[in-house]
Amino acid sequence: MSSSCVVCVDFGSTFTKSALVDLATGDLLATASHPTTLPGADGTGDVLDGYDACVAALADQDPRAEDADVLACSSAGGGLRIAVVGNEELVTAEAGRRVALSSGGKVVLVLSGGLDDDKLAELRAAEPDVVLLVGGTDGGNAEVLEGDAGFLARTPWAGPVVVAGNVESQPLVAELLSGSGTPHVLADNVVPRIGVLAPDSARRAIREIFLSHVIGGKHLSSRTDAHGRSFTDLVRGATPDVVLTGVELLARGLDDLHPGAGDVVVVDVGGATTDVHSVVELDPEDSGLAREVVATTPVTRTVEGDLGMRWSAISTAEAAGRDDLHAAAVRRRADPDYLPDSDPERDADLEIAAAAVRIALERHAGRSKVVVSPEGRVVERSGKDLREVDLLVGSGGVLRHGGPDAVRRVLLPATGDAFEGGWQLPRDPRVVVDVDYVLAAAGLLADDHAVTAHQLVCRLGRRGG
Repeated sequence: MSSSCVVCVDFGSTFTKSALVDLATGDLLATASHPTTLPGADGTGDVLDGYDACVAALADQDPRAEDADVLACSSAGGGLRIAVVGNEELVTAEAGRRVALSSGGKVVLVLSGGLDDDKLAELRAAEPDVVLLVGGTDGGNAEVLEGDAGFLARTPWAGPVVVAGNVESQPLVAELLSGSGTPHVLADNVVPRIGVLAPDSARRAIREIFLSHVIGGKHLSSRTDAHGRSFTDLVRGATPDVVLTGVELLARGLDDLHPGAGDVVVVDVGGATTDVHSVVELDPEDSGLAREVVATTPVTRTVEGDLGMRWSAISTAEAAGRDDLHAAAVRRRADPDYLPDSDPERDADLEIAAAAVRIALERHAGRSKVVVSPEGRVVERSGKDLREVDLLVGSGGVLRHGGPDAVRRVLLPATGDAFEGGWQLPRDPRVVVDVDYVLAAAGLLADDHAVTAHQLVCRLGRRGG
C-alpha cells in the first residue's frame, strides 16, 4: 500500500465521492464520483461497484490511487437511523434527539414517558438501526430508564442499544440487556445534571455501534475490493458524523501552530434534507437552561427532512411560501435525477436552494426577542446565536456546480442584519463553497493524520467571499 497518499471515500445515498490526498501536503491530487451502486431487488449489484469505478477514475489521474490506503464514511442505504427513548419529551428525549443528530444519525422516532405495547409498535414501524436510551439526571429519577430497559429485555429487542441516562442505573440496565442478549454500549449521561447537555460520550458510543452492528447489517456489499478489503473494513463512520468532525477542525484548528477559522457554520443542501453543522463558542449566559429546556452546545447539527432539492422540493417551496416554485418543485419530486436544461430551470434550482438554506439556518439558529419587564427592556434568546459567525460554508451539488452565481443567490441572502422576526443569522461572514468536498475527507483523516486534515481544511478556510 502507498504511504504517501490516501483515498478518502464517501458512500452517499446518491453518489459515491472520492478524493486522493497527499499526506505530506494535504493537497488534493485527484477527485472522482460515481452514482452509488446499491444492491438491487434481484440480488445483483454491490456498493463496492461504484467504489471501484471511483478508484479507477482516480488512478487515471494519479496511478498511486490503485495502491493507496482507503478511509471511508457512509450514508448509503438510508444512513444511520436512530430512535430516541427517554423520560420526558421536553428534557431527556429532546437532549437525546440532539445528541443523535450530532452523532450523524437521522432521528426517525422520539418516544417518552415509558415504553408500552403501543409504543413498541411505533418503534418497530420506525425500523431504527440504533435505539438511544436516555433518562434522568445522575442520581435522579431512575424509574423510567430502568423500566424501559426491562421492557426491551422482555420483548426482547434484537437491535443495538446505546444507554446514556442516569449512570447509577447502568449496572441494572446492563444486567437486563445482557440477560436478553441485546447488544448494547454504555455511555455517560447526556443530561448529567440540570442545565448541562453532554453529548461526547454518547456520540462515541453511537459511532461504535454504527461500525460494529449497522454497516454490515445493511447488506450493501458481499465482496471485497482488489486488495481484499470489505465494505466494513473501509468504513470509519457515518458521513454526517465525519463531516462534523471536519467542521470542528476547520473552526478550532489543532493548536497555536495550526489555528482554526473561528466560528463556522456549514449548510449542506441535499435532495431530501438540508443539514446545518455549526461550531460556535457560546456566551456562558446563553449556554444553559435559563431560556431553553435543553442546553445549547458549541457543536451542533440539525437535519431538516422537509427541505431539499428533489425529494423535498415541494415542501421546501411550501415552507417558503413560494407558490411560483410549485410547478418546478413538482417536476423535481417526480424525477429526482432531473438536471436543469434551461436558464429558467437553473434559476428555479437556485431559488429552491436559497429557500432551503434560509429556512434551515433560521431553524438552527432560533431567534431573539425583546421582552419588557418591570425591571426594564430585556433581550431573550432561543436556539443558537449565529450572528458573529466568521465563516459560512455551503455544500451540496447545487452549490458545488453553480459557480459564483450560486453563492450570490443562495448563500448571501441568508446573511446580514435586515431580517424581521429576530432570527440570529450570520451578519457578515466570509462565504465559501466546499467545491471539492474536503470536509468529509478532513473528518476521515483527523484521527490518524491530523496535520494533513488541517492542511486540507485550511485551503477551504482561506477561500474568500
